[in-house]
Amino acid sequence: VQLQASGGGLVRAGGSLRLACAASGINFGVYTMGWYRQAPGNLRELVATITSGGNTNYAGTVKGRFTISRDNAKKMVFLEMNSLKPEDTAVYYCSASYRPIGTLWGQGTQVTVSS
Repeated sequence: VQLQASGGGLVRAGGSLRLACAASGINFGVYTMGWYRQAPGNLRELVATITSGGNTNYAGTVKGRFTISRDNAKKMVFLEMNSLKPEDTAVYYCSASYRPIGTLWGQGTQVTVSS
């Protein structure tokens, strides 16, 4: 089982990044996929989730700027991040949740937004 996140980097405020997470070893289609983030000194927090049926949920701080999507055929989930702010700086983690199994986590990818 593996969740491999990619796409992080350094960007200026107002810029955009697209994160991707490739899943392997799971029945991807039944999982709710998500993105969480953790800034230094802070707890890990929800960014966005997308259910197996495509229903999405966003943290209030990113709603309207970030878009989560999934490609079940490729077993991938994406996070399109626009209008980035310095406070979006964090390590972003991909997650896969399925009630009988629990939550699986990827290794994280660093996003740094400069002012």
